[in-house]
Amino acid sequence: MKEITEKEFLHYPDRCEPRHHKTLATTLGIEEQVQIKLQCVSTSTKGRGMASQTEISQSYLVHSEEPYAAIILKHCRDTHCHFCFNELPADSVPCTSCSIPLYCSQHCQMQAGGQQLRNNSKNRGICQNLSSDLEKYVAEITSPKDSDLSIEWIAEHKHECKGVNWPAVLPPEIVLAGRIMVKSIDQKNHNNSNLRETLDLSHSYKTVPPESKLDLHIYSIVLLYCLQHSYGFELPLNGLSMSQLVILISQIMVNSIAIVRMKFRDGYSPSDQAVNFSPAGGAFTSNMEQVRVGQAIYSVGSLFNHSCQPNIHAYFISRTLFIRATEHVVVGCPLELSYGPQVGQWDCKDRQKFLKEEYSFRCECSGCSEINESDLVLNAFRCLNPDCFGVVLDSHVVKYENQKFERFQGFPKNCISEPHLQEVDKFNNDGIREVAHKAFTNCSFRAAPGHCLCCGAYRDLEASHATVKEAGLYISRLQEEVVSKEVLPTTLSDALRSLDVLKSTLHAYNKGIAEAEDCLAQAFCMIGELQPAMHHCKASIKILEKLYGSNHIVIGYELMKLSSIQLASGDNTAAMKSINQLSAIFSCYYGPHADMMLPYLGTLRREACKLGL
Repeated sequence: MKEITEKEFLHYPDRCEPRHHKTLATTLGIEEQVQIKLQCVSTSTKGRGMASQTEISQSYLVHSEEPYAAIILKHCRDTHCHFCFNELPADSVPCTSCSIPLYCSQHCQMQAGGQQLRNNSKNRGICQNLSSDLEKYVAEITSPKDSDLSIEWIAEHKHECKGVNWPAVLPPEIVLAGRIMVKSIDQKNHNNSNLRETLDLSHSYKTVPPESKLDLHIYSIVLLYCLQHSYGFELPLNGLSMSQLVILISQIMVNSIAIVRMKFRDGYSPSDQAVNFSPAGGAFTSNMEQVRVGQAIYSVGSLFNHSCQPNIHAYFISRTLFIRATEHVVVGCPLELSYGPQVGQWDCKDRQKFLKEEYSFRCECSGCSEINESDLVLNAFRCLNPDCFGVVLDSHVVKYENQKFERFQGFPKNCISEPHLQEVDKFNNDGIREVAHKAFTNCSFRAAPGHCLCCGAYRDLEASHATVKEAGLYISRLQEEVVSKEVLPTTLSDALRSLDVLKSTLHAYNKGIAEAEDCLAQAFCMIGELQPAMHHCKASIKILEKLYGSNHIVIGYELMKLSSIQLASGDNTAAMKSINQLSAIFSCYYGPHADMMLPYLGTLRREACKLGL
């Protein structure tokens, strides 16, 4: 999270003025302008953040931005372009000087090389001994597009381009620090700016453990040495320059943004070939996941605070960051995105652990400080009383939920801290009453491990955990066979029995049941039994809607599976309903970029049109 004063913020009017320029998507046939005027605000629990000075409609583009500096992650160096971070084609283009970084095109190669390479491309022998027609063709494909004229040409790779491999050896945040330092010096030479004026990032160096501080100092010495020898770095190798670099690395660790790509978990994409929506052809039910491919600093993007119940969504086209409102936002309401964990994905304990380890702060958002149904049921056991729908929590969850109960009892029941969540507060309270009635009837209520939050009945947690673990082994075995595409009847039968065990042990809204239902849906689909596949897919979605809400992007992904099964089974009317619902969800999160981000969405729409739906 970035921390700046109001006075400092006013020094950068371009950060808060409406963006009227065309985005990168213009080059892809989609023209959309950012016209939101942002302002820096201060909150009692999160410090400074960003808010809008006007109302924002759902799905509206709030902000788009090129990175100040970016670096590819190590595991993607051989598979993704080092500039745009898209997957490399078979005929990738190496750096013309050192041949270490790989690019998807000469266009990306020139952008990574900066203005100098761009200007000197004609002098590199590319057009020697070519006919006039070929020379004209080479000029067309290597010259920058009009849309690139607004991109700041900084040679982000030139200081690494000496035939050495330290950028491939050092951690990404260290290499990123080197790129930021070099760019800052280049800018200082041109317009007298400096690193603090350009970024002004907050950091958590004071809270870093001693052993980690030692690592930071060692890395700063190594990086300075590398920069001196490969770039002729002007900062001396002394205590002052090392301390500046240590703080910069600390700032990157807190403020950098992961550039991600959407990928099907089994590596197969239905857009790679024609999809046969028929009982014989089966349906597509693979899970999607976010894969980190790069790490970057965005001058404005780092100003947005985190919430486990966000009201904006960030995504990437190439290396351009897009931020879009996922719900209607009133004037002055903080604009908050997720740094990774969200309510419905993990419980409060795991979210807090992740954010503390990755970003060095304790989250105080509404999802982490106030009771919500999702956190109560996500990993809960069911009550032994067959007539009770209450939850039974283990000791790890109880600690965090009791802190919320204390806060809940000290505030009016219709008062929550984040304005954009007030509309769902009544629904949330109704859900809490259903699974934790005692929180509403006992003003001094504290949850106890193993005891139902509605009727107080006790459950043996040790035995319950053992039962769930054993049942989970059969579900995991089925998942392995689904991945290998060889589902055995005995494994499927064992998994069905294990699902019944999970349902008798875990709460009905426990995420573990949703994951088991999803696994069974994939297995039945794989063997061509589409009716049970549809049944299990719907059961999984019903639970996930309780955990995330019915309009969350996760529900969109699950509806892609369901609509595929429905089309394959011939239930075209139901398929059209599912396709319309998932289209609305993805339009909210991606706007006109939805088909670009999710090509399979276009496949489903085309199939629906083919059927005349």
